[in-house]
Amino acid sequence: MIKTNKKWVYLIVLSLIWGSSFILIKKALVGLSPIQLGSLRIIISGLILFIAGFKSLKLLSIKTLKWIAISGFLGTFFPAYFFAYAETEIDSGVASILNSLVPLNTIILGIVLFRIFSSRKQIIGVIIGFIGTVLLITNGATINPNQNYWYAFLVILATLMYAINVNIIKQHLHKVSPITIAVGNFVMIIIPAFIILIYDGFFSSEVLKSPDIKMALFYIVLLSIFGTSMAKVLFNKLVQISTPVFASSVTYLMPVIAVIWGLMDGEGFSIWQGLATLIILLGVYLVNIKK
Repeated sequence: MIKTNKKWVYLIVLSLIWGSSFILIKKALVGLSPIQLGSLRIIISGLILFIAGFKSLKLLSIKTLKWIAISGFLGTFFPAYFFAYAETEIDSGVASILNSLVPLNTIILGIVLFRIFSSRKQIIGVIIGFIGTVLLITNGATINPNQNYWYAFLVILATLMYAINVNIIKQHLHKVSPITIAVGNFVMIIIPAFIILIYDGFFSSEVLKSPDIKMALFYIVLLSIFGTSMAKVLFNKLVQISTPVFASSVTYLMPVIAVIWGLMDGEGFSIWQGLATLIILLGVYLVNIKK
């Protein structure tokens, strides 16, 4: 009973944190390029996690490091850049809704890559979720003709990577502490992120003298501390005390939080987009029904 209540607490806290992450990305993009935002998010988050648990890496074997490296690149590195680029063209609320495809992709990849059995209702849920996704993208492109909705597929690609990461944590890293997984992830990806940041010219005088840089850095620090560092540890723990599909269902509540932030920031959201969102969440609900 205590374990059941605990996993719901983790789920709600993560929903609040990650639901607010999309608006922080949007605000940070005012003063930063997508490459700079993604790199800084990884570097700042990595430094925070190193201080918290660098010593825990001593207990890791070479075999475990391989899976931690894969988890780091799929669960953090590439999605950090994909979401940054996506939000240069699509609204933060829409990005959060598309992110709710993670549970559906978890089911698909669980069957294909990890041979995890799924029920008929879960398969139907995947199909319904796909229909909702198509409706959301097509309607968004219609009411926002100035936005390039091809960028929405960057979010979808990121959700596929998240889904693989969830299964990797459950299958290969379930005995490793959440903080160790998180720290190990960033050990593997922080140097590539730093190299990318240098080549992008972030440390040039023109970028650092930009009038928007201070607020952008403020938003990226918030995003790194809460949306990446803290959330990464909480999510790893949630995967370990629940199931991959339950953990990825954090995306139930995230769109609600993100859309509210988006509306407060002046983003449009039509009735048809709301209907598409409900269809996606219905699909997510079906894949979470117990056999």
